[in-house]
Amino acid sequence: MTNKLWFQAGVGIILALVIIRLFIEVQAIFDPFFIIAQTIFVPLLLGGVLFYLSRPLLHVLEKRKFPRWAGVLTILLLIVLIFYLLYAMIGPMVTKQVNALVENAPAIIQGVEDYTQYLFDQRNRLPASIEEQVNSMSGSIGEWASNIGGWILSFLASFISGVVTLVLVPFFLIYLLLDHQKFAPFVAGFFKGERKTWIRKTLSDVDHTLKSYIQGQLFVSFLVGIMLLIGYLIIGLEYALLLSIIGMATNVIPFLGPYIAVIPAIIIALVQDPIMAVYVGIIMLVAQQIESNLITPNVMGNALDVHPLTVITLILAAGNIAGLWGIILAIPVYAVIKTIAKNVYARREEIRDTATKEI
Repeated sequence: MTNKLWFQAGVGIILALVIIRLFIEVQAIFDPFFIIAQTIFVPLLLGGVLFYLSRPLLHVLEKRKFPRWAGVLTILLLIVLIFYLLYAMIGPMVTKQVNALVENAPAIIQGVEDYTQYLFDQRNRLPASIEEQVNSMSGSIGEWASNIGGWILSFLASFISGVVTLVLVPFFLIYLLLDHQKFAPFVAGFFKGERKTWIRKTLSDVDHTLKSYIQGQLFVSFLVGIMLLIGYLIIGLEYALLLSIIGMATNVIPFLGPYIAVIPAIIIALVQDPIMAVYVGIIMLVAQQIESNLITPNVMGNALDVHPLTVITLILAAGNIAGLWGIILAIPVYAVIKTIAKNVYARREEIRDTATKEI
């Protein structure tokens, strides 16, 4: 019985639960490690993203006989140049639109409250059940509108703190570019024979999965941002550049990103012209259909192969457990775990076939 897969899996689950329980009991001991991990999490994550984006260029430079240090220095200079050009080209426009949006925030809030009040005035014409829900929503919407200023200040404070934290990103990127090839041999060095080969193959597959997701997701998000910008400019929506950048940024959140991005665009459209909100919805719908049916399948292919129902379940669960970061990281973490599980299963089948042949 001990050789059965279900028995081994059950024992593994029980041991994992026991370890988690013990970890919770002595959690205070690990508080300093949690503080360190929280401090370096965002810089390490962003450094890893930049690493997967810039590694192909590093390989090209090395094929052209560039020393590793020269290739890394070239990549850093190119990243600085790209950010400077982006700042020079779109920075003033974004700053202008942000300032205009802040100045017009009271008018926008008032416009939203007017539309809301109009809807409340029509509640007597609604069925009793819907009228009750509308009445219960009135206080929540008023409270939400009154707290917008506080949320904006909180966001700005978090943004400034994030900028300070980003100082660490170049250091992580440099070390990843310089020493990334040493990681797999270091881990595999603890094993011998076929197991060592399997470890290296598994790490290579995990690396391929992360590369496919990061490079593909960022490229898809960029194309979605371009489509939104074109659509918003065509209909004459105010703050088009700022709203398209928000759409591009939120698109990295699977499934929920488009819905988050369309909310501020619809609010701006309603204040500008009610019919504009319909156009914004159509633009977002068209952009997402093009992205999901044309761009994503051709850019990312079947590298992840995650069912849409699995995506929704993972996002809901991860959001309740870890908030926004859980939503963003749920799919790549699941893809990595799935890749490891596939390799474990393939290894077990290989061992079983070998044993059968020997018999």
